[in-house]
Amino acid sequence: MAKQLNVFVDNRAGRLKSISENLLKSNIDIRAFTIQDKGEYGLLKLLVDKPSEAYLALADLGCACALKDILAIYVPDKPGNFHKLTTALADHNINIIDAYGFVLQPHNKGVCCLEIENLAGTNAEEIVTSAGFSVLEDEELYKL
Repeated sequence: MAKQLNVFVDNRAGRLKSISENLLKSNIDIRAFTIQDKGEYGLLKLLVDKPSEAYLALADLGCACALKDILAIYVPDKPGNFHKLTTALADHNINIIDAYGFVLQPHNKGVCCLEIENLAGTNAEEIVTSAGFSVLEDEELYKL
């Protein structure tokens, strides 16, 4: 199962620099990220090539962080595919808590990362596959 690293970050100048510097020193490659502003703090979500090592590196820095299981799905980059994916999950009463995506160039291959409520207790991976999408294994995702 693919992992996403969630990091709670003080909303102040230089904090992201210290996090990125620590990951650099640990030879960890950031593959994708998002940042959400929550007022006095932010939530940094990272896809990295070595999630467990990144977790330890940031915990040593004093960051509050957690590894989350996610579904990483290849979604061909064409109109309607995100709707097709979300419809398949909604039709089976599977709740998407959080999501983000990106497109890999030059092949226009989309990747959608989904945090699913109670992922381990669902058949979300089977539903996604039945809908015609491919789920990326963790190592596939980390090597993109």
